[in-house]
Amino acid sequence: MLRIRAKELLEKKGKTKYWLHMQLGTSYQNLCKMLNNETRMIRYENIEALCRILECTPNDLFEIIDDEPEN
Repeated sequence: MLRIRAKELLEKKGKTKYWLHMQLGTSYQNLCKMLNNETRMIRYENIEALCRILECTPNDLFEIIDDEPEN
């Protein structure tokens, strides 16, 4: 499963979700869904905007995590 790490990047920068919402220009509800990994797709232009705003690369923004629980 692919997971967005924008919350962690925001914390490192000392910024809030509201700040990101204002920078990104998307609805606060949609941003919260994206940050909580509750969305099924993210447009390329939003990925690019997030990377520019957070000063990161897509590799910094996303991580792959296992879907299966460990035994």
